[in-house]
Amino acid sequence: MNFFLGLQVNQTKGGILINQSKYAKELINNFGIQCMKSVKIPMNTNWKLDLGSEGKSVSSTKYRKIIGSLLYLTASTPDIAFAVGVCARYQSDPKEAHMDAAKRILRYLKGTPNLHLWYPADDKFKLIGYSDSDFAGCKIDRKLTSGTCQFLGNKLISWFSKK
Repeated sequence: MNFFLGLQVNQTKGGILINQSKYAKELINNFGIQCMKSVKIPMNTNWKLDLGSEGKSVSSTKYRKIIGSLLYLTASTPDIAFAVGVCARYQSDPKEAHMDAAKRILRYLKGTPNLHLWYPADDKFKLIGYSDSDFAGCKIDRKLTSGTCQFLGNKLISWFSKK
């Protein structure tokens, strides 16, 4: 098996490698990011997006296409899950600041096209979990955003980010 539901799967004796680099490269081309400079992190930690963001409204259809595509990409790219979740909150009336944040995620993907999930073949079955929260970080309703990830041995098996 090389492809499964858009996931690129490479099975070896050492383990299984899963990524969506082909899909990510298609997104970069489809949304016109190929000429832009890549960035090192998917979301600036100082950005506080809200519903009243300054700027003109942008096409909600295009914004939703970007967010939907990025949500699908989180199946193999957990490092963008938080940033995509934040951007997904503003699909009803996106402004220029929201579009800039979504495009920044695409620019991050441009700089990290070969990141993948690696599941080595070993016998470690120690379950480890991590979680984090921003405690009332949303400027609109003062709700928190939390995220978690679980590892079985050194294999990432589950992750999420939610408000």
